[in-house]
Amino acid sequence: MTHFDTTAVHAGREDLLAQGLHVPPIDLSTTYPLDSLMTGGESYENLATGHVPDAGDSLVYQRLWNPNVDRFERSVAQLERTEAAVGFASGMAALSAVLLAAVAAGRPHVVAVRPLYGGTDHVLATGLLGTRVDWATPDRVHELIGPDTGLVVMETPANPSVDLVDIASVVAQAGDVPVLVDNTFATPVLQQPVHQGAALVLHSATKFFGGHGDVMGGVVATSQEWAVRLRQVRAVTGAVLHPLAAYELHRGLQTLPLRVRAQQETAATLAVRLAEHAQVARVMYPGLKECDPLGLVGTQMHGPGSMLAFELRGGHAAAAQVAQRCALITHAVSLGGVDTLIQHPAGLTHRPVAADARPDDALLRISCGLEGVEDLWEDLAQALMAL
Repeated sequence: MTHFDTTAVHAGREDLLAQGLHVPPIDLSTTYPLDSLMTGGESYENLATGHVPDAGDSLVYQRLWNPNVDRFERSVAQLERTEAAVGFASGMAALSAVLLAAVAAGRPHVVAVRPLYGGTDHVLATGLLGTRVDWATPDRVHELIGPDTGLVVMETPANPSVDLVDIASVVAQAGDVPVLVDNTFATPVLQQPVHQGAALVLHSATKFFGGHGDVMGGVVATSQEWAVRLRQVRAVTGAVLHPLAAYELHRGLQTLPLRVRAQQETAATLAVRLAEHAQVARVMYPGLKECDPLGLVGTQMHGPGSMLAFELRGGHAAAAQVAQRCALITHAVSLGGVDTLIQHPAGLTHRPVAADARPDDALLRISCGLEGVEDLWEDLAQALMAL
């Protein structure tokens, strides 16, 4: 098995040398020629039912298959150590496909561990896609599993509090019920949930995979069986990942390990300094001992990551002021890019979450980028000094 970094650079590019190419070509075709009505129909049926094309098959239509999407998917599967992966137009499209597949199988009940990304929380709480949810703490999942439970959903590190959840413990409690882990914050650089028994690994590829805030996508890394089901949902819902987006996401994987590790170093420094600041009530970062009581960093995770959150003593007013006063750090939603972002989850991404589960109004979340750490700290310090 090659080193992770080598896989990140070369996965999905194995056939280029034979083609006399150095980088993957971009195939923007929306439709493909058919040899005959019979072979075209067979190809269509094969792809529309979630299977991969056979050698020589027509790809028929971009909504069913695209070579750039396939390259990206195969690369993610190699990095997450899964049998397959399925790409989507966004992270929420990826999650929606999993939920719809569970509903279609007659198992619409979901057990979900909070906190979760606000969009995930919202779609589960409203039942928009035909699911029914029960909320669980990480140690009470087993109490809520029923005969029609089709999925357990969790996120670790969690958004926005960066809470860590023991994946293996949740998987053991779930029994035969598949567990979906949102691995967006950690990326496969720091965590591969299938090693703890997860059945599905979700990423908002918009974030770290793209890495530059200019491309949107989602992906689920999973088994061949689940991949077939998810491709069927993708084909009929049209939640396809655009070929150009797939190309950019595939390219982003090449530098993923370097970016994640460098951003992690910055986060570790900022977390310590924020914890010592008089205006900060508490810091949430897995690299701080008090934030990892189960010792999951170094066992489940290879490192604490580049996401951190902190609460201000001055409450909502102080949080709003700090976010607005940052000059180098951009006040914006999203994460995982090369530039540092700060946001107020309760007022933005987690606004739809039920009041009793919503993040504290005093909490700000930071996604650390690749700037010099001293420049970032100077910006945070001047924003805090004004309180």
